[in-house]
Amino acid sequence: MSHGARVIRTGVSSGGPAAPQAAATSSSVGSDAELVDGAYFRSCAGMLKVAQMISLLVAFISVNNSPWTDYSAYSYFQIVTMCDLVMILFFYIIHIFRVYRILTCVSWPLAEFLHYLIGTILLLIASIVAASKSYNLTGLVAGATFGFLATILCVLSIWSSYKVSCITQSTNASV
Repeated sequence: MSHGARVIRTGVSSGGPAAPQAAATSSSVGSDAELVDGAYFRSCAGMLKVAQMISLLVAFISVNNSPWTDYSAYSYFQIVTMCDLVMILFFYIIHIFRVYRILTCVSWPLAEFLHYLIGTILLLIASIVAASKSYNLTGLVAGATFGFLATILCVLSIWSSYKVSCITQSTNASV
């Protein structure tokens, strides 16, 4: 009994059927609506990404404007928070401008899942190190706290993307 390889297409990575060219060019309002996904701003995933970016930015600013007790620990914390912030902003822009519909060769759900998985582990390590080296300095404690908050928000993103992936795969497998 051999099992052949199956391709499971998720809703994010597949563009779906293309709209007729005449309908797309008939009004400029329709093409503007196609360019930016306004519903993503108000969606749970969109607001979660914004909350992650704000908490990472506050963590970075808090640590940056405080006297450091350990240079290597806080430089690592700053690098991790900024890299995570830039990647979350990158995926936010991907979703806002619907780039995933144009670049279907990339598995965007998998790329985002792997980013969140690796970034969350690094952020958790950086927050633990920052908290252990803070020595009750207010800015460093605040930075570590916002780092932990961003870690929790990233775990929520991992859980929601995994939940969506499992639901999508199970419904496609039964069809």
